[in-house]
Amino acid sequence: MSSNNQNTLTNGSGKMSKSDASRIQSTQANGGNDTGAGSFTARAQRAGDKNTQGAPKKG
Repeated sequence: MSSNNQNTLTNGSGKMSKSDASRIQSTQANGGNDTGAGSFTARAQRAGDKNTQGAPKKG
């Protein structure tokens, strides 16, 4: 088994980020999968939004 964990989110915190959700949405849409309400993509987007609320803005 590879030491590379492909299930790791890009921010390394274990929480979904907006960037992670965007990547998931893009992959699902390009694959012709459902991206509507109730889909995995929608749940990922909600999680990314929730985890970003109240976070300090960069820049």
